[in-house]
This record gives sequence, structure tokens and C-alpha cells, in this order.
Amino acid sequence: MENVARFRFHAQLLPLIARATAEGEVSYSFNGAPAVKDAIEALGVPHTEVDLIIIGGRSVGFAYRLQDGDRAAVYPFGSAPEVAEPIHLCPPLPEPAAFILDVHLGKLARRLRMLGFDCHYRNDYSDPQIIDLALAEGLIILTRDRGLLKHSRVEQGYLIRSATPEQQVIEVLARYRLHGQIRPLFRCPCCNGLLQPVAKEQIRHRLLPKTALYYQQFQQCHGCRQLYWQGSHYVKIERWIQGLMAERES
Repeated sequence: MENVARFRFHAQLLPLIARATAEGEVSYSFNGAPAVKDAIEALGVPHTEVDLIIIGGRSVGFAYRLQDGDRAAVYPFGSAPEVAEPIHLCPPLPEPAAFILDVHLGKLARRLRMLGFDCHYRNDYSDPQIIDLALAEGLIILTRDRGLLKHSRVEQGYLIRSATPEQQVIEVLARYRLHGQIRPLFRCPCCNGLLQPVAKEQIRHRLLPKTALYYQQFQQCHGCRQLYWQGSHYVKIERWIQGLMAERES
């Protein structure tokens, strides 16, 4: 005879559950005593999305063994209620926040770099490489692949919901509360290298005549040697950042 537990998923977790009720409830049938982590992932939610699990009025960890009739409430980071002796399952964020992105998120990587965030990205990273680098260097995995985040070795990660880079940026900034860490013209969008001031005379031969005439301050990527200055592109970046800050306040 199968046992049954009921789960209720809250806030950003609810859209990840295909067969949940409007209230976010779903039943889970099982034999034996599986870990609650395995049940949550079987229902479609990677463990990296979960911060708090409450069963029988108390906070439990991923290793908790399900029992017939259990009713579990599952919360993402930032949405958990007050509870005695909470067991928070999202590990502390690395400081400063640094990311590694999968093959499908190249445009997001470029935009986050434009905001000054350390983003490791290559279009030929395999999933094992992403996990190895994340663990070795303390990186947060950003992906649209639930399977990658369900891997038992993954510690930090976020499942990107939106298909558009603009909305993806908003998601990441909100999830990790990064608005106060935005630093435009700090990293190279192309290669992730740090930008450094460079004397105009050193790079004059690389400038178009009008650029040399109207601009005096330049920065150069330490990695790929790309040049940057506060031209019309920078005005667009400033407007974009203003929009992101307005989104945060709305």
C-alpha cells in the first residue's frame, strides 16, 4: 500500500509545479521513507530553490524522512514565515556574488557583466564542468535546466524562469538582492576581465578621429584589451540601470 504526503509550494515555487492546485498543493505517493529532498525534486523543484520546509509545525532539513500523512509547506528564499528554530537550506551567498552560466544564457552573462558582476561563461561548458567550477571557485550556477540544479553536488544555483535577457537580469538582481552592488564600466562584457584606466596617448592610434576629439577618459580590458569610454552607449546603460532601480522599487 502506497503512502501519501501532501506538499504546498509557496511564492516563486508554485509555477514550477505542473499539477498543483491553485493553492499550490500537490500530493506525493511513495513507498518506504524517502528523503523530503527527493520528493520535492521529483515534483519539479530543484533543491537550490528551497530555503525552508515546515512539516508538523517545525522546520526540517532535506534529510527528513517522509511519513504517511505528512503535510509539508515549502518556501523559497525571502518568502519564509517566522518559525521557531528555522533550518535555512539556502547557503550563505559568496561575497562578492559571482556566477557561472550555462550555454543558453550568453546574453544574460553579457548584461550582468555590464552591471559589474563576475560571470563565468563559455558556450562549450558541459554540465560537469559547470558544477566542478562552481564548487572550486564558489560560483552560483544560473541555468534554465532543472536537471543541472537537481544534481546532488550542486550547492548554489538559481533556475531562470524568463526567456528574455531583460527579464532574466531583473530576476537575478531580485533573487540575490544585488541592486546596491551594480558597478557599470567595471567589467568587460565580452570576456569578464576587469577594466582599467588607460592614458589616451597610449591608445590614440586605435581611436576614430571623432572619438579622439571628443573624449578624454578611456578604460581598457585587462584581458582582451577592448577599449571603453562614456559615449552614447554609456548613456543607454545609465538609462537601463535607472529602469532596473525603478523596477526594484515598484
